[in-house]
Amino acid sequence: MTTAAKPKEKSSWVNLLVDFGPLLVFFLTYRHFSPADDENGAGIVLAVTKSTIAFMFATLVALVVSKWRLGRVSPMVWLSSALILGFGALTVFFNDPFWIQIKPTAVYVLFAAVLFGGLIKGKAMLRYLLQSAFEGLDDAGWLKLSRNWAIFFVFLAGLNEVLRHVLTFGGWLQAKLWLFTGLSFLFTFSQIPMVMRHGMGEEAKEEFVENPPVDQ
Repeated sequence: MTTAAKPKEKSSWVNLLVDFGPLLVFFLTYRHFSPADDENGAGIVLAVTKSTIAFMFATLVALVVSKWRLGRVSPMVWLSSALILGFGALTVFFNDPFWIQIKPTAVYVLFAAVLFGGLIKGKAMLRYLLQSAFEGLDDAGWLKLSRNWAIFFVFLAGLNEVLRHVLTFGGWLQAKLWLFTGLSFLFTFSQIPMVMRHGMGEEAKEEFVENPPVDQ
């Protein structure tokens, strides 16, 4: 007598919490502590320091939640979290927003380097970074997906460098939360036709959309 397969537990909210919760905490903490009339002074530095500490704590909570609810923490999340803690510690130690602002650039460059390095060896490293096996997606699809995300990460790294030079910290933080997140989701959706042509089933489409390789 066979036992029916247990339906997969919905984890959309967990993925959103792990991916975007720490960044939202960072944004809200900064909004709370930032002075209205001291955009480049000591008050801003203090607000950045406090929000960075909250960001680091929220990142650790997100890791625990991911392990508890999903049963795993993907290598991409581990790498991103390690850089958050490292650059966050530098921000707090030096009281300098520079370090937390270049963190996304470092993450994007690292991910792009890993993906391009894998492509040179004929390996789709995105599959290992995400620890996902989107149902039906063939090897050629994984290679194209890795290539496309590597190129997109290079674009995001360049965009972050431009924005952190031309915007105030508050403006940069809003761009990081809304612009970069929106671009990442738009790019993810743009890849659906390609991965569907390479065998990804309809059942895997929801998982594909819920698990974009975004940076916090």
